[in-house]
Amino acid sequence: MTYKPQNYNDLSPYLRADSAKDLIAFLEKGLDGKVTRIFEHEGRVVHAEVMLGDSVLMLSDATEDYPAAPSILHLYVPDVDAAFKKALDAGGKELQPPQQSGDPDKRGTFSDPFGNIWSLGTQQPEG
Repeated sequence: MTYKPQNYNDLSPYLRADSAKDLIAFLEKGLDGKVTRIFEHEGRVVHAEVMLGDSVLMLSDATEDYPAAPSILHLYVPDVDAAFKKALDAGGKELQPPQQSGDPDKRGTFSDPFGNIWSLGTQQPEG
């Protein structure tokens, strides 16, 4: 037995949201997320895990003792333009359209309906 689940990275971002179920729905619709685990207690999400590409994002519902804590996340995707449009169509708000500036990545930034900021990127071929 290993110290972590199979196919998990050592580090996983963790978000607390005012509505974890709604955030999960956004991740599924807007970023092709796949729920791998979800644990509920008395109608609230106490822990959930969503695969985004090859990475696990962990999340839960906020509580009075542990309020929502939005974050900034970067996600590499095969086609930044298509992924960015899909995220906006799912309810994201554009902060900066996909563009390339000074490094090999074409990158766009948006906020999700829960206050988290996402940067989507695709590394462009050199030349």
